[in-house]
Amino acid sequence: MNKGIFDYKSPNFNKLLAFGFNENGETYSYVTQIFNGQFEMRVKVSLVNGEVKTEVIDLSTGEPYTLHLVTEAGGTFVGSVRAEYERVLNEISEKCFEKDVFKGDCAHKVIEYVRKKYGDELEYLWSTFPSNAVWRRKDNKKWYGVMLLLPKRKLGFNSDEITNIIDLRIDPDVLPSLIDGKRYFAGYHMNKKNWITICLDGSVSVDEICARIDESYDLAKKG
Repeated sequence: MNKGIFDYKSPNFNKLLAFGFNENGETYSYVTQIFNGQFEMRVKVSLVNGEVKTEVIDLSTGEPYTLHLVTEAGGTFVGSVRAEYERVLNEISEKCFEKDVFKGDCAHKVIEYVRKKYGDELEYLWSTFPSNAVWRRKDNKKWYGVMLLLPKRKLGFNSDEITNIIDLRIDPDVLPSLIDGKRYFAGYHMNKKNWITICLDGSVSVDEICARIDESYDLAKKG
């Protein structure tokens, strides 16, 4: 039942504490009552991996209540408990968790580079594609970078491993000499005459990627 609420997000532990969580070793715990005090809801967030676990206790029996987790369970009572349970989780997600789609050292360094140099944050423009994001210039709103999660097979590898990729604008005269199917690829889902794709897996250094971002930023002004 937590599915979707915390997808592509990571906890901000300072915000958890401010919300009312208590730190206990490698776990942050929160307890509240729901459904007019008939149930106690317990939420635990792992310091190690950010995993969220929940438990609902029926205070009249002291036993765990689980019907709200059963998709097939209907009725006004169960539906009301489920709605309050999800309301609490959504509030925690909105107030204490932050967008964190793109994992890995390379992706984080690239995102931080753009943030510091251009003051731009990734924009998640499509609710149906929550793992797709873009950077846009402030002056003309043209894209100069796109980040996606993608199975490597889509780039021609014999693997379904999910990887972070970045699409960047490139000078059309330079593009043919770069594409090698190992480090640089024709722009995925972009104009293949003007965009390249790079895997953020260390195959291309962060410094080199950042230089390509600068080129893409300049090309977006001309585009």
